[in-house]
Amino acid sequence: MRDNVTISYRGTSYEIGRGPAFYGIWTVGDPRSQPLEWWPETPEGWYAAWSRFIAIEPPASIVPVAQPTVPVAQPTVPVAQPAVPVAQPGRQVASGRAIVAAALLAGGVVLGIAGLFPDYLNSTSLAQQPAELVPHAIYFAVWITSALLILLGGARLRVGALLAIGTSIVTFGLFFADAGTAIAGGAHLMGAGIVLGLIGWIACFAGSTIAFTFRREGDGFRRPRGSELVAFLALSLAGLGAAIAFAPSWDSYVLQSSTGATESLTAGNVFSNPAPVIAGNVAVMVAFVAVVVAAALWRPILHGGVLLAGAAVPMAAQAISAIIQIGEHTSPAMFGISSAAAAQSGLTITSGLTVAFWIYCVFLVALIVMGCSVVVAPRSLLKSDTSPFTPSAHGNAHYPSTISTSPAGPSPLEPDPPSET
Repeated sequence: MRDNVTISYRGTSYEIGRGPAFYGIWTVGDPRSQPLEWWPETPEGWYAAWSRFIAIEPPASIVPVAQPTVPVAQPTVPVAQPAVPVAQPGRQVASGRAIVAAALLAGGVVLGIAGLFPDYLNSTSLAQQPAELVPHAIYFAVWITSALLILLGGARLRVGALLAIGTSIVTFGLFFADAGTAIAGGAHLMGAGIVLGLIGWIACFAGSTIAFTFRREGDGFRRPRGSELVAFLALSLAGLGAAIAFAPSWDSYVLQSSTGATESLTAGNVFSNPAPVIAGNVAVMVAFVAVVVAAALWRPILHGGVLLAGAAVPMAAQAISAIIQIGEHTSPAMFGISSAAAAQSGLTITSGLTVAFWIYCVFLVALIVMGCSVVVAPRSLLKSDTSPFTPSAHGNAHYPSTISTSPAGPSPLEPDPPSET
């Protein structure tokens, strides 16, 4: 039996509620008095407990515990109704600021899509270059998904904000590097497409920033301890490795003439470009490492994983772009050879990818896998926990025994802390 315990929400495997001066998570149907994990009875403690609960229990399975029937003979005391209606599941209304943030993200995506068709750089549009079109389409997909999550409100708003801000920070350098080509080569290289794209990025960044300002208690940076420190170092090193491997040449070309003579060339080294382009690419590398480190320190860890995903998306898009590019026709003009001269000498060009590219992919995949494992680790550990409860750093130990139920509360997407009965 569990005394002085009030269960507020229940899922398929776990339930969350409060005991004397603490919030805790129990296994459904477990008669043991000890919670699996517990937190102090503070707003921060409730938010931390709820974040862990939705990490180990599928949100779709979570329901508020029904109010028990009151005996007819038992007198009841009228309770004043709240002036503001409590949000019910599926009926959350986005605030004005959330609507503005989502509108800026959507507007930025519209401008970005419009910028795909006019000339972007060197009198060529992005729509004519699949290797450039696909990454931009990926950015737009992330931003529009974030806008929808922000409009849905509740816990989804925070997810959308972190996803959008991670992508926006990393893509700044990519857009700046494109603009750097025009800065270095002259304004005549800049088309309407790049202007629309830059304005669209500014709108998306503004929307991401506004959504990011919605803060909740317990949401922020925390110094890693124990096993968390190992995960932090692993994620940071993987992010740094991916950033370093971003700099060398990725494109490899083999030129072969009809006489059998061959020549190998590489292209794409970050530091072989004009200074403004180098600055943009270096900004990508620095921003990526910074966001990875921030994501590894962010709590709740589930939100840190979302921030990491936002940063990883544009970097993965760059790898996809490189793979698409090797399948495209390579013009001999890029090597200073006219098409007529190439045809006359029987020149053929074979394109491929360098070792640096594959090292980059290894680091990026390792980062994504480690990020996923860090996020899902609490669920696996909790499911495998069959040992008796032992006090931890969450707070003072309590050992409750009978279970009671509380009235159905607000939406499980963003619940208020359960009040004492």
